[in-house]
Amino acid sequence: MRFEKPLVEGRLLRRYKRFLADVLLPDGSQVTAHCANPGAMLGLLAPNARVFLSESDNPARKLRYSWEVVEADYGRGPEFVGVSTALPNLLVGDALRAGWFEEFAGWTNVRREVKYGAASRVDFLLEGEGRPPCYVEVKNVHLMRQLGLAEFPDSSTARGAKHMRELADMVRAGARACVVFLIQMNADRFTIARDIDPAYARAFDEAMAAGVEAIPVVCSVTPQGIEPVGRAKLM
Repeated sequence: MRFEKPLVEGRLLRRYKRFLADVLLPDGSQVTAHCANPGAMLGLLAPNARVFLSESDNPARKLRYSWEVVEADYGRGPEFVGVSTALPNLLVGDALRAGWFEEFAGWTNVRREVKYGAASRVDFLLEGEGRPPCYVEVKNVHLMRQLGLAEFPDSSTARGAKHMRELADMVRAGARACVVFLIQMNADRFTIARDIDPAYARAFDEAMAAGVEAIPVVCSVTPQGIEPVGRAKLM
């Protein structure tokens, strides 16, 4: 997925109230951007970090800019990280339609936001002739505390634990269920951040034991676009 227009580069001043970020632009002006990320964003909030914003022409929008990418350094030099949790479903949806996931070969119909579980909506429901329905949840990953090791979650997520339990219920009912961890950074391994959210870790373990599948997908991230490029090893 390429960004429709060139992103606007700036320097991060602060992120606050979870969904707001003040950014200094090259001309010296300051803007407030929408930060579509409810997590803690550990390691991604260094003052003066290079950030890249998309700009909207919609006059009805309260905030003109949205924060898409940040430059971080994990010890191997500056690299780009995608921070928007609004993008993973779009990226996975494009990849599903393009046949990128070999895991889902044979499931030919893709539906989004289908009701399931206890008042939940699954990100994608895949259907194919002669195949059980396949429930696919997508999680955004942008935490790295060890070089090359991506982790999820970066903050407590009761909603994420609920999703894992509901996916396990779908498997027990005869369906297939998967969780795609979309890693918006350069990583070769993936694990659950058990110290950050032990409850989610337990729900994840129980779901895996029930037959839910975990698919950690690594993305190439640049200010020009973000696209899935491979798999990380599940640790």
